[in-house]
Amino acid sequence: MSNRFLAHSGAKYPIIQAPMGWIARSQLASAVCRAGGLGIIETSSGETDACKAEIERMVELTDAPFGVNLPILFLKDDAMLNYICDSGVKFVTTSAGSPAKFVGPLQEAGIIVYHAVPTVEAAIRCAEAGVDGLVVEGAEGGGFKNPEEVSTLVLLQAVRAAVDLPLVAAGGICDGRGMAAAFALGAEAVQMGTRFVSSAESPVHDNYKNAIVEAPTTGTYVLNKKASPCIRALRTERTHKIHEEGLMPPETFANILDLYFGGDMEASVGLAGQTVGLIDQVRPVADIISDMVKEFQTIAENMSGLAKGF
Repeated sequence: MSNRFLAHSGAKYPIIQAPMGWIARSQLASAVCRAGGLGIIETSSGETDACKAEIERMVELTDAPFGVNLPILFLKDDAMLNYICDSGVKFVTTSAGSPAKFVGPLQEAGIIVYHAVPTVEAAIRCAEAGVDGLVVEGAEGGGFKNPEEVSTLVLLQAVRAAVDLPLVAAGGICDGRGMAAAFALGAEAVQMGTRFVSSAESPVHDNYKNAIVEAPTTGTYVLNKKASPCIRALRTERTHKIHEEGLMPPETFANILDLYFGGDMEASVGLAGQTVGLIDQVRPVADIISDMVKEFQTIAENMSGLAKGF
């Protein structure tokens, strides 16, 4: 396979690991890279020194290319931007804000820039700002969401009709079937968060992984739709209460690390997408990616055969 995303990223397969705060660090990202995907190091945690150390650690753990995410609204200053420009990193995703002021410095440093968008209007603005590609985030995905929910199925088609940039489909994808569907709609890569959170190499507590594996397709809530941030998270007693009340308390994320790494599923909200209903096992990253690629190839071949029948 050859497409614009693969040319931009240098990855073997068009599969990206999502930049989840505290989770998307070298342990998980390097496993994704070694399996042929594109691992991404997060900076949304705000732990600048720790994130820099994780980026440097990636060079020790893998020779494969990797990327870094810059969540614009969460960056206190230009320190991380300047560091990335000097780091040798060649692929960056930006999110949470306008990439306009970031595109120039990053591209001048020889870095490819993809921006995450939840709407067609945002996609058009980002294309005009000069980004190299887009991560199209549908409502099925976990984490921070657009309160005006549009599914990946619809959003991907609408963005493809509006812009001629490489598109990465995000939200509702965890296997080769989802990947094939995304490519049929115009994507050139896919991004997965929930599937990789529940992988063997994910650093999170087993309670979090098992909650994903055991959840049904209706196992998530969209919370805080009338305020900010709007999120999709696992159904728990805590998130049920938030869902019923309509708004998240200010301290909702205060103890997020107790959930992620301590296993207390009521300490905060466990971010997850609707693919929880499709994931039934904690598996090694290499097996997830290998099986995904094989399934994608089989479906693509079958679809080609169907087309010849008309």
